[in-house]
Amino acid sequence: MIRQYEGSCHCGAVRFTFEVEGITKGLRCNCSLCSRKGAMMTTETIPLSQFKIEASKDYLGLYQFGAKTAKHYFCKQCGIYTFHETARAPGHMRANLGCVAGIDTFELPFDVFDGKHLL
Repeated sequence: MIRQYEGSCHCGAVRFTFEVEGITKGLRCNCSLCSRKGAMMTTETIPLSQFKIEASKDYLGLYQFGAKTAKHYFCKQCGIYTFHETARAPGHMRANLGCVAGIDTFELPFDVFDGKHLL
C-alpha cells in the first residue's frame, strides 16, 4: 500500500515528503561518502514526481564528488544529510530514513549496497 512520509533536517529548514510502499527495511551503502555519513536510506528510488522538497535555496546545500552524477543534499544550517538524487537512476531520489518521522533506524533491518566497488 502506498503511503506518504514526511521528513526534515534537524533544525527544520529543509523539509520533504514522498510516497512509497510502506517502509519495512533500509539500505546502507559502503562507498567513501556514505560510510562516513552513516545514513540509512530508502531501499527504493523515488521518482521526483513523488518527492516534494520544501527548502529555501539559502538552506539547501548540494555536495557532489567523483563523476558528479549523484546529488547529495544537506541543510546548510544544521548540516544534516537529508536526501540525494542517485547516480544510477537520475531523476530519482533516496531519502535519509533518519530524517523521516516515525522511522526508527535502530530497529529497522537493512541491506548493504556495494557502492565501494562500482568504480
